[in-house]
Amino acid sequence: MSNRVVIFDTTLRDGEQSPGFSMSAGEKLEMARQLARLGVDVIEAGFPVSSPGELEAVQHIARGVRGPAICALARTDPRDIDLAWEAVRGAEHPRIHTFIATSPIHMERKLRMTPDEVRLHTQRAVARARSLVADVEFSAEDATRSDPEFLCRIFDDAIASGATTINIPDTVGYALPDEFGTLVRTVLERVPGMDRVTVSVHCHNDLGLATANTLAGLAAGARQVEGTINGTGERAGNVALEEVIMAVATRREALGLSTAIETTQLHPTSRLLCALTGNDVQPNKAVVGANAFAHEAGIHQHGVLMDRRTYEIMTPESIGLPHNRLVLGKHSGRHAFQKVLEDEGVRLGAEALDGAFARFKELCDRKKRVTLKEIVALVEELRITPAASGGGAR
Repeated sequence: MSNRVVIFDTTLRDGEQSPGFSMSAGEKLEMARQLARLGVDVIEAGFPVSSPGELEAVQHIARGVRGPAICALARTDPRDIDLAWEAVRGAEHPRIHTFIATSPIHMERKLRMTPDEVRLHTQRAVARARSLVADVEFSAEDATRSDPEFLCRIFDDAIASGATTINIPDTVGYALPDEFGTLVRTVLERVPGMDRVTVSVHCHNDLGLATANTLAGLAAGARQVEGTINGTGERAGNVALEEVIMAVATRREALGLSTAIETTQLHPTSRLLCALTGNDVQPNKAVVGANAFAHEAGIHQHGVLMDRRTYEIMTPESIGLPHNRLVLGKHSGRHAFQKVLEDEGVRLGAEALDGAFARFKELCDRKKRVTLKEIVALVEELRITPAASGGGAR
C-alpha cells in the first residue's frame, strides 16, 4: 500500500456551503489558483446543478487551473451527471464525484427509496459518469450511520460500475475514531476490488473529532483525505486540511505517510480564504490561528527563547509565517520583556530593566492588552533613552 496521501480540497464546494462564506466566480477562481500553488491533488470546484452561476464558476476553474484534478459534485440524477461533465470537460484532469445517501434515516425519510433502489441509482450514475470521464468518485452519504453490510454491497456495485475512488463520509460528524477506523478496515477487507481503487475519507466536525477520525481512517488504510482550508463547511465544518497535512508532516515517523503539499503555502492560503469570505479563524485555531505560534506565559517564552523546540512542535516558517510571536501581557516573564525591547533597539542595564518590568506588570494588571507602543512609551516615561548608559539604556 502506498504511503502517499491524496489531498482532496472541497473548500470551494462544501466549504462554500457555510452560511456567509459564498464567493463570486472570480473569487473562486482566485482561490482555486492558490490551492494549485499549495499543491492539492484534487479541487472540488462546486456543485454545478445548484445554479447557472455555479456551473459557470466550475467551468472557469476547469479551464483556468492546471495541475490538480478538477472535480464537480453530482447526485445520482442523470441531469446532475451531465451538468458535472459540462462543468469539468475543459479540465486537464476532470473528475465527476457522484453520491447518494445510504443510512436508513436518509433512505427512508429524505430519499424515500428502498435499499434496492439506492443500489440501482448508484450503478446507473457511476456507469454514466464513467462513460464520460476516466476518473469517477462515489460517496455513500452518511456512511457512518449506515449498515456496514449494505455499505459493502453498494461499494461493490460502485466499483463494478467503474468508480475509481470510493469515499466513506462521516457526513454528520457522528463517529468516534475507533469506530471510524473499524469501518474503513471493514470496507477494505470485505469489498472485492478495493485494491484497485483509492479509498477516501470525508469527516465533519460536529463533535470536534474530524481530525482524529481522519487520521484513524488513514491508519486503517484510506489514502485520500477530503477537507477544507480553515475547516469551513456545513454546521461545525469539515476536517481542516492544514491540521491533517501538518500532522502527517510533523509525525511522519509515527504515521509513515506523506503528501505532495507545499506546506509553506498553508498560511497564505488560509489568509486568502479569510479575505475572500470576510470570515476569520478563531485565534487559537490549530496551525493557522493568530495564536498558533504566539507565546505569552513567561515559562513558555523563556523556553522558546532558549530553544524553540521546547514549545513548538513545528516551525512557523514551515507553514509560511516568517517567525513566531512573543506576546507581552500579565503572564509574560522578564526574558521576553527584555527581548522585545532589544528588538526595538532599546538595551537596558539590570537595574533599569527591573524598574521598567515592574511598571510593565502594573500596567498589565490594569489592562487586558498592552501594545508595543505603550511599552516603549513606558520606558520613555522612566527617562530611559538609547543614549544612556550604565543603569539606563545603551
